[in-house]
Amino acid sequence: MHASHQELASRLGDGLLSFPITTFDAAGDLDAEHYREHVAWLSQHDVSGLFAAGGTGEFFSLTPDEVADTIRLALDASGGAVPILAPAGGSTRSAQQHARIAEDAGAAGLLLFPPYLTEASQEGLRDHIRAVASSTRLPVIVYGRANAVLEPDTLERLADECPNLIGYKDGIGDLERMTRIVATVGDRLLYVGGLPTAETFALPYLELGVTTYSSAMFNFVPEFATAFYADVRAHDRAAVTRRLKEFVLPYLEIRDRGRGYAVSIVKAGVDAIGRYGGPVRPPLSELRPDERQDLAALIARVAQPVVA
Repeated sequence: MHASHQELASRLGDGLLSFPITTFDAAGDLDAEHYREHVAWLSQHDVSGLFAAGGTGEFFSLTPDEVADTIRLALDASGGAVPILAPAGGSTRSAQQHARIAEDAGAAGLLLFPPYLTEASQEGLRDHIRAVASSTRLPVIVYGRANAVLEPDTLERLADECPNLIGYKDGIGDLERMTRIVATVGDRLLYVGGLPTAETFALPYLELGVTTYSSAMFNFVPEFATAFYADVRAHDRAAVTRRLKEFVLPYLEIRDRGRGYAVSIVKAGVDAIGRYGGPVRPPLSELRPDERQDLAALIARVAQPVVA
């Protein structure tokens, strides 16, 4: 692995990661001013990497031009304080186009999302990932979830074939599979927890060597999120359990009331602290008013509202 790629992997693996929301205005258009403000605010906190236009950033709803704009806005807003990673996904050709967009914008690395809508064999996934990784100089983290669940030997072969493949992000939550992956591939890759609320798996995953995860709630309770991460890294089981009970599990209960709420609830949380989260784009749907009230009351237990 190239020295600069190893340096990025080490930095990402030694701290908390997050996906900033992508802010839209009332008409559903990219709201550049609020997005810049949000990323600048997040960059002031203790975070090791931000994934612009990622899953929580509604990558699936953005045009290529919007992806490029979002990456550039994030780079400008962070002021170099934190690495900004960019998304790639869809078909192989689309993902390669996203990789070029990320390179041109100046992103530090790439998160490769699963191919869109189609089923694939392990050989097909290997060909897809290898084609995207070989098309860019950027370090690549591959996101395993949905129709891109990689077997340990597939990931091991990719790690051998792609020098710029630096990490594997797990969105499955299968402890046995992750155990086999880490045992097979070893420390050649950075391992990232990537479930919708990764805090729930953070402690058991740490035992496997998954030293970091992406926190969606960092968008609106960054102090709580970083304190939770510190407790995980300290193996403080009592503190982690307490924080799960006081906030994370009740948060999950609200999130699970509606399909597609994993992003909506994050934007509602940003609104609840007095900053601008704004609407989601279709096909996602908004939390109901009563659910927003429940979320605001929950957030008030761990964080005071912040006025922009």
